[in-house]
Amino acid sequence: MSRWTGILSRAAGVAVGASLVATALATPAGGYPATPGNYPSGSSATMATGRGFDTCTAPSLAALQAWRASSYRTVNIYFGGVNRGCTQPNLTAAWVRGATAGGWRLLPTYFGRQPYCMLGTKPHRYTAGTAGSFGTADAQDAVAQARALGLLPGSALYADVEHYDRLNADCTLAVRRYVSAWTVAVHQAGYLAGVYVHQDSGLAALSASYNSASWARPDAVWMARWDGNPALTGWPTAPNSQWAGHQRAKQYQGDHNETWGGVTLNIDSDSLDAPVATVAQSYRVTSTTALNARTGPSTAYPVARSIAAGATVAVVCQGHGQAVGTSAVWNRLTDGSWVTDYYVSTPSNTTFSSALPRCTYPGQVTSTTSLVARVGPGTNYAASGAALPPGALAYVMCQGLGSLVGTSRVWNRLHDGRWVSDYFVGNRSANTWSAPVPRCP
Repeated sequence: MSRWTGILSRAAGVAVGASLVATALATPAGGYPATPGNYPSGSSATMATGRGFDTCTAPSLAALQAWRASSYRTVNIYFGGVNRGCTQPNLTAAWVRGATAGGWRLLPTYFGRQPYCMLGTKPHRYTAGTAGSFGTADAQDAVAQARALGLLPGSALYADVEHYDRLNADCTLAVRRYVSAWTVAVHQAGYLAGVYVHQDSGLAALSASYNSASWARPDAVWMARWDGNPALTGWPTAPNSQWAGHQRAKQYQGDHNETWGGVTLNIDSDSLDAPVATVAQSYRVTSTTALNARTGPSTAYPVARSIAAGATVAVVCQGHGQAVGTSAVWNRLTDGSWVTDYYVSTPSNTTFSSALPRCTYPGQVTSTTSLVARVGPGTNYAASGAALPPGALAYVMCQGLGSLVGTSRVWNRLHDGRWVSDYFVGNRSANTWSAPVPRCP
């Protein structure tokens, strides 16, 4: 495991869900721990794929610019926690904005309290009796630290849980309580809950309790196994059906030096297909007159405020909306309002810009069997692609009406264009619209 991190997950035994109505598609999981995220309006999730690296101290922006010559595109940041060992002279809100503007995704890791049987020397630890309260407290501190750095709601925050004595049943209980409490508190604040774990201890424990009614399940796992293999499937201690919806990262090579662009860093190497930080980016209004920001991605929505020509706007993400000029893309701003992308200086005014994430509001799949995704919002539409296993994240872009499933006619359009019934997605409602998800155009 990394010598720097110390993952945490909040543990509190939480049984989420009540009795749901069975349908012909699947059975809702009344006891599944898919606690819903409480997303505010100016939020969105961000996914990262490909290679990443982690260092003890966040590199300078100049070093990151030099490392654009590498294949890495995600950098880890140790952004808080009582067991964090390295100073972070570079890690400020300005650095976060600069790194993001430079094309980097950020993987936020919180080095909080560790299990009492941790195989290491970190001083701040928890027991089975204190794990729940410490998991909640660490999560709340992590959210505060993340907000101070400009990591917006919808970001994934990873608790570092270092390798521990996996044969100690009481200590494994402590880890589950801590991670569960972390997950619940992070979700309540509108963030996604991740954990960094060793394949033989934390990952094995969380895999064994994946379907338990007693523990809230984290949204993503970042596993350490220094075997040089970056594969995100075929893990020995967690089947491929778990954390299967863009929810995995792997630290596949430990402590070593690499040099790119003339800059040498000591790093661990990672592969990712997982949620990371969401950071707003600044662009300019290009219209010659004031631009109306609206409550939804269409001119049919009320005007929330007017933005002067040439002013700077903070864009969180991009979504589908009414066509304006050459573009049907709309930008969601940090205050939750929407502006047409056609009049904003993003890299493209005809389609989505790769520098910005799609606006998504993930919820875990709550059915006990895999959830069929379809080409349209109804059971009469054809199935499309692989079904989403229980616990997978459904990255919801917008919602529309469709055929009745259980108690809901609401269907979710996913980031890849497919549709799933909202009845089986763990968000704020199982029978009506869920704010702040927009309506599909």
